[in-house]
Amino acid sequence: MSKRAISVLGGNAMLVGVLLMLLGDFMFSLNDAMGKWLVASFSVGQVLVIRSLGAAFILGPMLARQPLSALYVVERPVLQVLRVIFATGDLALFYAAVIYLPLADVMTFYMAGPIYVAALSHFLLGERIGWRRWLAVLLGFVGVVIALRPSSEMLSWPSIFGLVGSFSFALTLVLNRWLRATPDATLVTWQTVAGLIAGIFLSIGHWSPFSFGQLLALLLLGIVACIAHLLITRSLKLAPASVLAPLQYTLLIWAIVLGWIFFGDLPDAQTLVGAGVIVLAGLFIFHRGNLKQDAEATVPLDSSHG
Repeated sequence: MSKRAISVLGGNAMLVGVLLMLLGDFMFSLNDAMGKWLVASFSVGQVLVIRSLGAAFILGPMLARQPLSALYVVERPVLQVLRVIFATGDLALFYAAVIYLPLADVMTFYMAGPIYVAALSHFLLGERIGWRRWLAVLLGFVGVVIALRPSSEMLSWPSIFGLVGSFSFALTLVLNRWLRATPDATLVTWQTVAGLIAGIFLSIGHWSPFSFGQLLALLLLGIVACIAHLLITRSLKLAPASVLAPLQYTLLIWAIVLGWIFFGDLPDAQTLVGAGVIVLAGLFIFHRGNLKQDAEATVPLDSSHG
């Protein structure tokens, strides 16, 4: 196959990866809004349990199409376990944080995720990032601070939950990229099982009765989250984490839209300015990523610059 054909195929794969990441981010934003609404009435553990059962509606048909051995014959078992731990920590800590903090404050911490991913991808995955993209990532984070304005309770336990949860989320994304040979259904299944087990322990003594409508909402939370995880997992197999990570900033845009729909919150001018900075930074990083891939198709890897 010619170098030009390889370059075209690689570019198409990256474009598909970007589109899947954007769709997955929307689903995650919907999951976040639903989760904040539900943890106001139910414990974190109860939400995790029923959410995991809801995810089975999506995972069941997928698992039926692959051999059972795909669940336990996996690459790099140690990294698989680490990924499950970080993914479960991300989930539980997010819900724990939104109980006490506004969704905007928690999302501020999670918007730092792309910075963690870019740095970790550079050192752990060998995805070289030049100074221009580093600058754009930092500019995007400045936009997040402008738009969301973290509260004064920066050192409270809920804030620490948000910070540690966002770092766990970033590590999960990097490990997704590292374990890209593992089937998507396998990755999400073990992540869901871990969430179920953690939820069972956390819900002991904290189980509340629910109506049929509330049960449907809890199950739907799992379905939405499972679809989002599958989309994000697939996207990270198609494009570099350092390119996809800044697209997490679109979570802010969806937070504005869904915040207005579900909670009646409308952004002010400062929020809109911050959102504009974030989008421009993300688009620039995507553009630099394309240029870098084009350069790697014609020059040796060690002579390329981000």
